Amino acid sequence: MNKKTFLVTGAAGFIGSHLAKRLIKEDHRVIGVDNINDYYNPKLKKDRIKHLGNDKFTFIKTDLENQDTINNVFDEYQPEIVVNLAAQAGVRYSLENPHAYINSNVVGFINILEACRHHNVEHLIYASSSSVYGANTSKPFSTSDNIDHPLSLYAATKKSNELMAHTYSHLYDLPTTGLRFFTVYGPWGRPDMALFLFTKAIINDEAIDVFNHGNMMRDFTYIDDIIESITRLTKRPAQPNPDWSGVNPDPGSSYAPYKVYNIGNNNPVKLMDFIEAIENKLGKKAEKNYLPLQAGDVPETYANVEDLYRDIEFQPQTSIQDGINNFIDWYLEYYGVIL
Repeated sequence: MNKKTFLVTGAAGFIGSHLAKRLIKEDHRVIGVDNINDYYNPKLKKDRIKHLGNDKFTFIKTDLENQDTINNVFDEYQPEIVVNLAAQAGVRYSLENPHAYINSNVVGFINILEACRHHNVEHLIYASSSSVYGANTSKPFSTSDNIDHPLSLYAATKKSNELMAHTYSHLYDLPTTGLRFFTVYGPWGRPDMALFLFTKAIINDEAIDVFNHGNMMRDFTYIDDIIESITRLTKRPAQPNPDWSGVNPDPGSSYAPYKVYNIGNNNPVKLMDFIEAIENKLGKKAEKNYLPLQAGDVPETYANVEDLYRDIEFQPQTSIQDGINNFIDWYLEYYGVIL
């Protein structure tokens, strides 16, 4: 692939920083945008950016909602490929602060779409979420499934992103690829996610909260597998589906250059097995506080990734124990913890 200029929004985030590192390694120029908000400790975000230090990386601190600044970034750097990973994350926080999700995930996304439209961007890749499947109970979740029943505002904003992207693919022939991520974990991960919370609590001899009384399953996906998928997809702009029909419309593709993929492991793990893998690595048992299912949460996620394998010939490679071991090794080093 020719060397490109990439714009990566959410570059100080978990997935964004890993992607920027990979693109830099492949000798691309990377423009990173992030607002370094305080949804979780900004120090971790700043350290991720420091970890990227490279003359091929330029960092700009701004909000996606700041339309003038976003337009200026596009004007100055003329990105050829845009990967929009910036978003207000978290299902549970959307119950407390809904406006943050509309501002970042909807207003911010329209600013990205408009900038892509006016700057002849070759390909827009953007983060959606497995949360869009909502009340859907057919397993595994397929991009051909209906997703009209979200269970949180976060999920609703992600579905809106897919709808907005399709509109721009239709109106302006902008190739857009949506990525429905399934519970991403690994080194430099988010402190509000289960792996981080459980590891910290177990190390500190504190009880962990186990929701739905432990009867949860998640399609945990290791960060390196996520990044490999995204990197391959950057080289494959969405194409119109010649078999698409308005009589029986496939939600995951279109007559326009629009595609949505599940980015998952295709192998759900029981929450209790996930906890056991953490205990195995740390060499100590967790004290468990069993609680009911939280509002907005779903009991199980399970990704059908057949089209991902078909289109980029990639299937996730990392076992849950190996992935957890890698995370805990990073955690112990980053926080200077000695077991």
